[in-house]
Amino acid sequence: MKNLYRFLWMMALLVSFSACTQKPIPLVYDQENTSAGYPAIELPSIDQAVVEETLPDPFAWSDGSGRVKKFSDWARRRSEIIQELQHYELGPKPVVSKDSIEARMDGDTLIVVVHEKGESLTIKAPIKYPEGDGPFPAIIGLGFGHTGSLPAKIFEERNIAGIAFNFSQVMSHTQKRGEEPINRLYPEHVAMGAYSAWPWGVSRLIDGLEIVGVEKSRIDVSHLAITGCSFAGKMALYSGAFDERIALTISQEPGGGGVAAWRVSETLGNVETLGRTNYAWFLESMKQYELENVSRLPMDHHELAALIAPRALLVLGNPDYEWLADESGYVSCQAARKVWEAFGIEDRMGFSIVAEHMHCMLPESQYPEVEAFVEKFLLGKQEVNTIVTKAEMFKDVDYKKWMPWAENK
Repeated sequence: MKNLYRFLWMMALLVSFSACTQKPIPLVYDQENTSAGYPAIELPSIDQAVVEETLPDPFAWSDGSGRVKKFSDWARRRSEIIQELQHYELGPKPVVSKDSIEARMDGDTLIVVVHEKGESLTIKAPIKYPEGDGPFPAIIGLGFGHTGSLPAKIFEERNIAGIAFNFSQVMSHTQKRGEEPINRLYPEHVAMGAYSAWPWGVSRLIDGLEIVGVEKSRIDVSHLAITGCSFAGKMALYSGAFDERIALTISQEPGGGGVAAWRVSETLGNVETLGRTNYAWFLESMKQYELENVSRLPMDHHELAALIAPRALLVLGNPDYEWLADESGYVSCQAARKVWEAFGIEDRMGFSIVAEHMHCMLPESQYPEVEAFVEKFLLGKQEVNTIVTKAEMFKDVDYKKWMPWAENK
């Protein structure tokens, strides 16, 4: 009977979504955060928290009053998840008015200056252009150059520009709290983790592109992607989650603190759990949720991934490295994908976990997945097949036990 109720609920949800989505669901937005402006939610302390051993329901309102029933509700639900992530894990991502930003092109380098409280912060981002006049779609590369750790030829052969984000201009890899460039602008946020600070910097680059304009930048801001690997794979994930102007997020081998679910990782071996991660990247106060207390968090990282919906997300994994917790990433991807499925846009979310290659070195066997997502969501080739759920080594993992809220198939 319980399974029947779940099935009937999911069918009602799908009918509701179908009725309310006669208008195409957007592939990207022209705002950083369409979820801004919703009311603040209650954020219970660890002693007040409800213990939830399985993955929280991404459709459920935080106050327990019900669940998302139509796509137009998703912005409000996104607001709740963002509030929870920033409260428990990251610290706030500061809001910036474009009136406080200057931007210009210096040759092929975008220069953005952010002013706040009499202080300023400058971000310089070199752009590698294809031949021609543009405007070009672009990928923002994190950590290792214009295209992150992905092969440059995938983008160069398709006339896609590459924008290199030097994250240390905002916050160093292992921050010294209070001594980072962003701390000059926001001294009240000295506790913030890097995964609020770095996405803040990415958003300022996008602001800069909008301010400069397409004639000077030659960048089509409606077709932006972002990518990175390892710690930068997490950075890509948070950047795509918090800025809805990014059409495609490719998170390569992000490990714990990325798409991997804290709850699932806690049941595995020598992996990056909540208690073992690098706390320069997160709020130091998050450590109270390590070990058995992880079940007291009101959210988990399948919901971080789901923040990218309805835009496109491709997660790339590498199970050869135990620390990356790819079994946890697999379970989390399966759970997150339920959001895209419910909206009828499952072709916009995929994952590919492939062994026998070095960390952050994309094997040729994963080229087709990356190329498909790039062609569909940066070049607009809608006929390309982007249904990708590749993880052969985890085919016997019972991921459904982690999501009792999902339909029983």
